[in-house]
Amino acid sequence: MRVLRSLLSLSAACAVLLAACAPAAAVTPAVVRETVEVPVTVPPEVVEATVEVPVTVEVPVDVPADAGALVVYSGRAESLVAPIIAQFAEATGIDVQVRYGSTAEIAAALLEEGANSPADVFFAQDPGGLGAVAEAGLFAPLPDPLVGLVDPRFASPDNLWVGISGRARVVVYNTDTLSPDTLPTDLAAFTDPAWRGRLGWAPTNGSLQAMITAMRVTWGEDETRAWLEGVLANEPVAYENNSAVVAGVAAGEVEVGFVNHYYLYRFLAEEGEGFQARNYFLPGGGPGSLVMAAGAGRLVNGPNEANALKFIDFMLSTVAQQYFSSQTYEYPLVAGVVTPPGLTPLAELNALPLDMVQLADLAGTTALMSEVGILP
Repeated sequence: MRVLRSLLSLSAACAVLLAACAPAAAVTPAVVRETVEVPVTVPPEVVEATVEVPVTVEVPVDVPADAGALVVYSGRAESLVAPIIAQFAEATGIDVQVRYGSTAEIAAALLEEGANSPADVFFAQDPGGLGAVAEAGLFAPLPDPLVGLVDPRFASPDNLWVGISGRARVVVYNTDTLSPDTLPTDLAAFTDPAWRGRLGWAPTNGSLQAMITAMRVTWGEDETRAWLEGVLANEPVAYENNSAVVAGVAAGEVEVGFVNHYYLYRFLAEEGEGFQARNYFLPGGGPGSLVMAAGAGRLVNGPNEANALKFIDFMLSTVAQQYFSSQTYEYPLVAGVVTPPGLTPLAELNALPLDMVQLADLAGTTALMSEVGILP
């Protein structure tokens, strides 16, 4: 009965949320009644088991015959966000077109296109890209109630963008050669020559660059430059992306890597507990203990304002927040969403107390990395 009551509660919540996302019938008189399947993960404490149980809840929604269009420029990987974007499109009937690329690439495209961009929403991996677009005056303010759903540190103080999910920076380490008690408490120690040939990173990754931006904010330019030069002297292996870093650590190509926390969970889900890598959240509270937000903003010249707001509102709904928590292993930024077993709660991390808006100077970070010789 506890499971049944929980499922009925989830179904009711989903119905309310998705019905709220549907455009008003006044927009177009013809309305079609459809049933949308919404996957929801029931937490272990509900089913009194040691594993999460995926449940599909059927939600009836009113979908206008012509709900309009939406163009999303996504700096988030298609493999991560395409399923939840498709769920939004199915629930609302909106014709959603998505352009994918790295956050830096998409931000650059928006800056180049300016007022001529067809984009309605910029969905970014990190605050650096969002900040660059905001500083160019390309975002329109979001409604206070929408931004108010998340902690103020994960949103623009001017309501120009809002965080959708959280990602913690961690050190991923090889369990055959290291353990948490052999790892340092902050990033500064990795310039020690003892780490030569043992480090891996993805220099072109936006999240790594956001972490280096946090260094510049907290340590200053000189100390950050010295850290970059020290790590470079230790001959780190440069990987294409975070997934490759985690795989390299588990394979013993390197012993530690600088990545976001959620990549490990995908490997564990696929390969089991025998996978020879684990996360270590640096307890020192410095730039290596950064918790970032992936977020979204509405383009001021986007032609589909109402649909853009519906999209962002949906991404902050319980349904979407549970998707990010259960399917991509990111931190939900809206209260009341269950996190996967084994993931340290966000409130328990000794995170660097930094507002995301302070990570906006991505250009300054990439310039510094180029001067040091890390980027071309």
